[in-house]
Amino acid sequence: MSTADIRILIEPFDLQSMTQKPALVPKNLLIPFILVTSLFALWGFANDITNPMVAAFKRVLELNNTQASWVQLAFYGGYFTMALPAAFFIKKYSYKTGVLLGLGFYAIGACLFYPAAAWESYGFFLASLYILTFGLAFLETTANPYILSMGPEATATQRLNLAQAFNPMGALAGLFVAKTFILNALQSNHVDENGNIVFDTLDETAKAVIRTNDLMVIRNPYVMLGLIVIGIFIVILMVKMPESKDSTGKIDFGPTMKRLMKNRNFVEGTLAQMFYVGAQIMVWTYIYQYAESIGISTYDAVNYAYASLGIFLIGRWLCTFLMRVVKPRKLLSAFSVLAMIFTLGAILLTGMTGLYSLVMISFAMSLMFPTIYGVALEGLGEDSKFAAAFLVMAIVGGAIMPILQGMILDWGGKGYTDVIILGVPEVNFSFVLPLICFLMVLLFAMRVKEVGR
Repeated sequence: MSTADIRILIEPFDLQSMTQKPALVPKNLLIPFILVTSLFALWGFANDITNPMVAAFKRVLELNNTQASWVQLAFYGGYFTMALPAAFFIKKYSYKTGVLLGLGFYAIGACLFYPAAAWESYGFFLASLYILTFGLAFLETTANPYILSMGPEATATQRLNLAQAFNPMGALAGLFVAKTFILNALQSNHVDENGNIVFDTLDETAKAVIRTNDLMVIRNPYVMLGLIVIGIFIVILMVKMPESKDSTGKIDFGPTMKRLMKNRNFVEGTLAQMFYVGAQIMVWTYIYQYAESIGISTYDAVNYAYASLGIFLIGRWLCTFLMRVVKPRKLLSAFSVLAMIFTLGAILLTGMTGLYSLVMISFAMSLMFPTIYGVALEGLGEDSKFAAAFLVMAIVGGAIMPILQGMILDWGGKGYTDVIILGVPEVNFSFVLPLICFLMVLLFAMRVKEVGR
């Protein structure tokens, strides 16, 4: 997409009045806006190359569902650990410095996959992901409020939705790499003429050889990603970016927290964000297990993950424009109800119909993260830097919820249809957790207090 195309997107016209509305981003900030927006794609890539790794590590290392879900615990636990330190850092220094430090952590974590594969240590892989997401925490804590600040506050939520629309583009690229260069190359995924996994029938010596090969297959894309991130680090370092930090550099954490705790939109928005991220990660992680339960291999299930991200991207762009005529909280309410309907379909329906319903949840999720984020930060001014950190910490929902869902899947054994719960297999029933999460998002949307009232 060219600079001219983006300028058209961020300087829309009201066709009724034929008068130009305020630009979402001032022209003098267009280049910084594009550079910061590119970071959204960068962490989207990391998110969606990692989601299929839950199934990959389960197969290669012969883990149960709960143990395999530790991938998400490590990944999203890093957000929780580093978001608040990132806020202190950018409060004292600048957004650009925060971005550079984030890229540094990102590159180090990705490159640590090399020794993790050499040691064949699941714990080392988890530690590498944990460090990698230190970087993502810095990037998200920095980029989201930076985008919100690049223009009028009245259009801040719409501007963030526009920037977030590039996130699923990176996610699609991550899925492509996961499918083409990891899942397709794993020897432990090979099946015989009867559709049985060959790896499960081998002795320990043969399994050890395949395990060594497959862990190197998992390693290589992450190491390449680390090298690419180093290149981006160098580019950002050389480009002049506008500084944005306190003129005094003073950190008044206590008074800031007192103000934030009195702001209902922020407090409830942080909780809603935790539930939303938990729901998103459960839907995108366990789509592979859901597909496998109806006879679709992990490799082929990636096609349904592609479809999920595709309609997620369509929904994100659609909502960016709908917000010019519909208030964000009303859209959030409507899409929360839609998400609950599709989730009920994934629970109650079986076979391909249930899988299609699971895919469609992504359309309903498309506007949730940036809309909750924007509404929760609206009107907070300088307090938004710490508030943004807590909203990034809320991503810990993506660490906790998948483990709970994995525990449900393990009730009857390592399979996904070992037991029937309320008339449906446990993999279907496990999506009760995302259903509850979407209900919490709906309650937040209904209770939003408009700034100024």
